[in-house]
Amino acid sequence: MFTYKTRVVLSVKMVSQQQTKDSGSKKLGMVAPQDKSSKEMKSSKKMKFASSSAETEPTSQTTISDDSKTGRGMSTMPRVVKRKLQKLRPIVEYNKRGKGIGQAHSEMQSYIGVLARSRVPLVDKKWSQIPKDIKEQIWEAVDMAFVVGQGGKKSVLASAAKKWKDFKSTLTRHYILPYTNDKEKLSQPPEIYKFIEKAQWDAFVASRLSKDFESVHSQHAQIRENSSTIIDCLEKDMLDWRINWRKPCLG
Repeated sequence: MFTYKTRVVLSVKMVSQQQTKDSGSKKLGMVAPQDKSSKEMKSSKKMKFASSSAETEPTSQTTISDDSKTGRGMSTMPRVVKRKLQKLRPIVEYNKRGKGIGQAHSEMQSYIGVLARSRVPLVDKKWSQIPKDIKEQIWEAVDMAFVVGQGGKKSVLASAAKKWKDFKSTLTRHYILPYTNDKEKLSQPPEIYKFIEKAQWDAFVASRLSKDFESVHSQHAQIRENSSTIIDCLEKDMLDWRINWRKPCLG
């Protein structure tokens, strides 16, 4: 039989040993097992899918875990192709304000970017001048790969238009204007964009080096500079107003 004093001493020793063990584990970089709540949170990161056949509209829904990181650009394509073969379409989700959220939305936007860059001709035209059948192809490709939901075709094509315009701007700023005096550099499309046809690239380069484009580019640059100056002035005026407003009234 242990006395009360003996039991107290043993309890203190056990606590001390446990604290020493915990401290040693931390030093060794050991991590305590995740609790049930954290495991549940991790397992809840799933995308919703709609299963469908080629002949009928999707009728049933299922949930499949997808732990892969959201891809950008071409890295999204293998997943999209695989899901098409499996006849699975991720369901794009939206918040209360109608803004797309979640992994399915991110992957859809990446896929739209791939389609806009690879299927729309690299021509010096406005989006409104692009043939309707090309736009229809983009919409059908996205609709086959995702359950778009809110916005539908209109939102998909608006996104494609912006991505196509941004792509042309990127090519101009990074692969054409810096090499205006290097004809060899401009003779072939950029290595990372092998899908651009040589004839389209040559025509696009010529349009970007024309006097008309140079004039428009200069005008836009001036507008951006003026806008920046106006914003800087407004910010300075606002700062001055706050400083003066906080000063005590001396008169």
